[in-house]
Amino acid sequence: MEVPKWFCNNGQYSSSAYFEDSNSDEKQSTTSTTYEENSSCSIDTFVISPNSHNSCIASFKTITPQISHLAIHNNILYAASLNEITAFDLNTYELIDTLTSSFGLVKSIVFTKSKIFTAHQDCKIRIWKLKAKTEKHHLLSTLPTLKDRVRRGILPKNYVQIRRHKQKLWIEHADTVSGLVVNDGLMYSVSWDRTLKIWKMSDFSCLESVLGHVDAINAIVVSHDGVVYTASADGEIKVWQREKNKHSLVITLKKHKSSVNALALNKDGTILFSGGCDENILVWEREECVDYMLVTWSLKGHKGAILCLIYFDGVLISGSTDRSVRIWEKSSSSNSTSSKECGYFCSAVLEGHCKPVKSVAAAWDDEEENGNNNNGVLSVFSGSLDGEIRVWQVIVSTSRQS
Repeated sequence: MEVPKWFCNNGQYSSSAYFEDSNSDEKQSTTSTTYEENSSCSIDTFVISPNSHNSCIASFKTITPQISHLAIHNNILYAASLNEITAFDLNTYELIDTLTSSFGLVKSIVFTKSKIFTAHQDCKIRIWKLKAKTEKHHLLSTLPTLKDRVRRGILPKNYVQIRRHKQKLWIEHADTVSGLVVNDGLMYSVSWDRTLKIWKMSDFSCLESVLGHVDAINAIVVSHDGVVYTASADGEIKVWQREKNKHSLVITLKKHKSSVNALALNKDGTILFSGGCDENILVWEREECVDYMLVTWSLKGHKGAILCLIYFDGVLISGSTDRSVRIWEKSSSSNSTSSKECGYFCSAVLEGHCKPVKSVAAAWDDEEENGNNNNGVLSVFSGSLDGEIRVWQVIVSTSRQS
């Protein structure tokens, strides 16, 4: 993946005022880990360990600071920062479009084949469509839809108390929408209002609302068979199963010592990864004899709260308040004895960000048309709270797996 030279900083860094919204970070417990400001940090210095073949090939900034989410779809990189989403073509790294609004901080971006869904700080979910001819994004609708609100608003029983002298329809989120997932004709949303909501994709109506946790929900993942995992600032991960069109609690997973900020699943849904303010990444594996996950490994290395996790074709990628990105691979016979005992090993540490790493995304370099890739070069995109996006080329040994 070749990046134009003009996109790199080339040793120059123009300082700008750093703005941090108090509501921008994950809702965390009082035991959350903090980070220290490093005034000597240079945006063009980075340390790669242990593989010297890994490198940062580009570093650039969005107009607005504070990257809150990165996502890749149809070879387009979407970067959310404050109330703006910037779209870049990954072939040329040219700016395609900028989605600007007054909707508040964008917390999550997910996709279907033809639509883009964004979660916002103003308690709403928005639906966009990319027009191929103009390469511009058009806002289609806002959830809950006006039709759904009018239909539900007639009956008093559809209102719930959210605070003193304040009511809302149960189909409406009452706080920041912190996560979205689309799966099998349904969309799942979670919020700092502690609820999990399920939406029907065919008409975008809200089917169900579940009070999931006693504190803000920070993350959600859903397996291919419909098992839902939600992570909260209460330090718990809850597992939900759909039965007779209703989601019921299967089990609560309690191993983290503080707020859980990020979740990731492998492709077949048998392994769950969770990261929190206790600086640990826990690996949960589904046992054949039971219907829930058990902790098998604890991945240590980050020196700050884990803010983001993705699992991409056998590679786990994590970002933290310690301003680093770590690449984790499953141990094999070629690794050291200590690595075998750990189950997973850290194959690369990517450093250079000056603020916490809030989101990561990945794509194979030089992807072939048939979907196969043999060169082992992974392009990793990391976004930090100072508005910087870094592009890394990482050599991985893990072959593609579920």
